[in-house]
Order: sequence, then structure tokens, then C-alpha cells
Amino acid sequence: MSLPAELPRHAAPTPVNIAIEDAVALLHETPDGTLATHSATLPGYPYATGVPYVTDAHHRPVLCISRLAEHTKNLLADPRASLFVAHPGAADVQAAPRLTLTGEVEPFEPPLDFLERYLRYQPGARELLALDFIFVRLNPLQTRVIEGVGRMGWLSRDDWAALPVVTHSEEAALVNLAKPHMPPDVRLLGIDCYGIDLIIQGQRTRHRFAGGARHADALAEAIEQVAPTLGA
Repeated sequence: MSLPAELPRHAAPTPVNIAIEDAVALLHETPDGTLATHSATLPGYPYATGVPYVTDAHHRPVLCISRLAEHTKNLLADPRASLFVAHPGAADVQAAPRLTLTGEVEPFEPPLDFLERYLRYQPGARELLALDFIFVRLNPLQTRVIEGVGRMGWLSRDDWAALPVVTHSEEAALVNLAKPHMPPDVRLLGIDCYGIDLIIQGQRTRHRFAGGARHADALAEAIEQVAPTLGA
């Protein structure tokens, strides 16, 4: 089969001012992604694998990974990595909202309040904590966000650093405040300035606050108002 002498020309991608809260929402809506690392076994080649993750207070992806895993060996040798995330359940990944977050991975010892958050999202990880698993976070350098065909843009490290933060201890207090107001078929996962992560009838979902981010001191009132309506 021969190629045509001249390939058809397509319209240039539409310049898009990416709203970082949309990228944050995508990270929170999606329980897992594809992690790409630099192969230590085959130097110069990428190595990609599926991983679950949970975002921290700064909306950085945090992974709980085995020291025996190939991607862990790769990261300990070279911390540069990318995480690809696509909107869950998309019929056509090329038309779906998606992002690739590129940066460096940093091992850390999780504080108790973050560990509680992690296990709300990933309860199956509890049995891994007694094994040779470690926690690492991916610190964003650049993030490529694609909102759909021809609509794409970049977010910088400074964009992520400017995000409003609810500390893990503040979130733990908000979770305790919200739980009594939740409908019985709703499981609360986490709370941040932009929204609430939930499981409703077995499905992962996110409630985004209308009007953008809420300051930490205004979250309690917002949660008390919205919690009884979740899942309705």
C-alpha cells in the first residue's frame, strides 16, 4: 500500500488557556494511570506500567510501590517520570480529557493523617504496608493537558505550586464533620479546596464546588450544605 503524494492537512490545534482546576478534577476523578519510567534493564528505553495513585494536599500523585517492582528499580536509579491519566470510562481515549504529568519522583515517609487519606481511597493497600512497599510522590515539572481533539495546553510547576491547599490534618477534621451528613449509600474519600471525592453506588465520582476553589476556613459551611444532597 503506497502513501498519497501529499497527506491531508488538518487544522492547527486550538490554543487553549488550561484551567488548572480541570486538571485537578481529572486527577481526582481517576483512580489509576500509566507510569512511564527510564528502564534500568534496557537503558535508553521507556518502561510503562499501570499504577493506582492518590493525590496529596498539593494535588501531587502519590504511589505506594513495591521495592521489587521494575518501575521502582527504575525510579531509584533515575527519578524522572511521567504519569498519564485519561478520563475513566471514555469510549475513545483520543477524544477524552487526559493529561501527562512529567516531573521527578521523591520517596517520603507518609505522616499518619496522609496515610489515613490514602487508605480511604485505596483500602486494599492496608495489607501492603507491612511488606516492602514505599511511598513516592511525583513533583510536577510540566503537565500537558488535552481537553479534546485539537484543544491542548501546558501547565507549569509554578501553576501547581500556586494551588490552594487544605492540609491533611484540616482535611481529616472536615471528613469527620462531613460523615454524619452523608447519605448511607455514599462513601466519602477526600476533600480539597475544589471539591469532594466520593464513591456513590460503587462508582467513583467527584463533586466540584460551584464558583471555583473554597478557602479552607469556608469549607466547613460548604460541606454541611452540600453533603446531604450528594448521591441524590
